[in-house]
Amino acid sequence: MRSTTLAAVQFACTWNREENVATADRLVRQAAAKGANVVLLQELFEAPYFCAVERSKYLDLAKPLAGQPTIGHFQALARELGVVIPVSVYERAGTTAFNTVVVVDADGRVAGHYRKSHIPQSPGYEEKYYFSPGDTGFHPIDTAFGRLGIAICWDQWFPEVARALVLRGAEFLLYPTAIGSEPGDASLDSMEHWRMTMRGHAAANIVPVVASNRIGVERTDDVEMSFYGSSFVANHVGALVAEADRTTEGVLIGRFDLDECAAYRRYWGVFRDRRPDLYGVLSTLDGTGHR
Repeated sequence: MRSTTLAAVQFACTWNREENVATADRLVRQAAAKGANVVLLQELFEAPYFCAVERSKYLDLAKPLAGQPTIGHFQALARELGVVIPVSVYERAGTTAFNTVVVVDADGRVAGHYRKSHIPQSPGYEEKYYFSPGDTGFHPIDTAFGRLGIAICWDQWFPEVARALVLRGAEFLLYPTAIGSEPGDASLDSMEHWRMTMRGHAAANIVPVVASNRIGVERTDDVEMSFYGSSFVANHVGALVAEADRTTEGVLIGRFDLDECAAYRRYWGVFRDRRPDLYGVLSTLDGTGHR
């Protein structure tokens, strides 16, 4: 038996980085007090979602990973509490920048990092202006409390990401997120679609899934967006075991026996019966089989 307790937090962000870090610190402590071993923070929580607009001034928010103060803060906190903390940051790397999660292990060391692979571009989600597509690929990261698969927001809409991570041994999937209203279509509410997509990844790959999303109304220059929270923890068959509402700050907890999940995954046979020899079309963009 390998019992692991996974947690998600959600909160509203301000333009005061220290205030956001303090809020995240407080919620991580609350999660640890409830027995959490892994605590997922939301995407780009150091600031409001600046990607709502294309402005060169926000490019200056990107910082190199070495010496990045928020990472250092959560390294110390992880060491103090004995928990794993994936930390979402805007990374400056040479002449480019990435949307990156640094996984801090329970002893405070950096266990690995992942750079967001799928970069969206739509009204209110102008990420191609800020981020290059990630180059890390999909590799699970070993931690004190299991082998985690990490992907970021828009990545969660692609089943190939979840499958690749679990094929390589991920025992649970974590999705830090920033999603809410659609400035391009005020009538669209994607919350249930968003949740159902990731719950499908849990069910299809037979692993627990955790998603952490921000809350609150943010105005970035001339664009206003309302983030719908609704963070959740789903079990290895996709059922919700904990869920947040759209507006309330908080901590969610789910406890799992990773050995039991693995045994069920083997029993169900979805990985045994895969036919990768028939999936070549997935390596094409247009589905014609032409590379």
